[in-house]
Amino acid sequence: MNSDAKGESAMAFHGKVAVITGGASGMGRLSAQRLASQAKVAILDLNESALQEVAASHPNIRAYRCDISDLEQVRMTFQKIEQELGPIDRVTHCAAIMPSSPLADQSPEAICRVMRINYEGTVNVVGTIFAKMKPRKSGDIIVYGSLAGHVLAPHLGSYCATKAAVNAYTEVMINENRGSGVRILLCCPPAVDTPLLDQATSKPKHLELAKERKLLAAPDQIVDEIETAIEQGQEIIFPTFWNGKFLLFLRRLSPKLLWWIIQNTMK
Repeated sequence: MNSDAKGESAMAFHGKVAVITGGASGMGRLSAQRLASQAKVAILDLNESALQEVAASHPNIRAYRCDISDLEQVRMTFQKIEQELGPIDRVTHCAAIMPSSPLADQSPEAICRVMRINYEGTVNVVGTIFAKMKPRKSGDIIVYGSLAGHVLAPHLGSYCATKAAVNAYTEVMINENRGSGVRILLCCPPAVDTPLLDQATSKPKHLELAKERKLLAAPDQIVDEIETAIEQGQEIIFPTFWNGKFLLFLRRLSPKLLWWIIQNTMK
């Protein structure tokens, strides 16, 4: 998808170099193509062919293969980016995986792998870049948590657990480092219409219905809301307000009722 006038005007980025994890597809790819009109963009991913495809779409995009669950790879990749492009002014952390099946059908090894990529990957990326930004007292860190970390669902147990951890980690980082000069934003979107949903090998019925009924959030809308929020100094957002806020309210008011609704939707 090419960036358009609306996307370009909505960007709240004021730096010169941006890094986007998971930049070969989905929200990462869209964010990279938006930012490329005004900055040098480094995209990180493991999908070599998709990385090169996105890099070929704009001269300002550079591809770097990196496994975010490996701390040393993250450190070395960030160092290489700064050597080749300059100091990193923004990191948008999108990379994640979302396998789906009942927890009892997943091996402990498979569940822990999701945690290594989604949660430990977040710690590796955010911890590495914050250490670089803090002395400069400037920079943006945007982390994609998820509404799924608050509103749980069958068949997505491992994903929900990782996103709950990501949400908690990022919220604490925000509150411990307010006033540091580094803008940290946690974005907790609902299900978004991106290729991430295709990873669900036994796709939950509620996601299939949401896609059929065109209830999935639009990627462009999520990016627009992020840019508005970070420019306004917001710290935690739930894009597509009515959907996320309603589910959060129901989760707190009557979790059993929410589970009943979700489980009956899946029948």
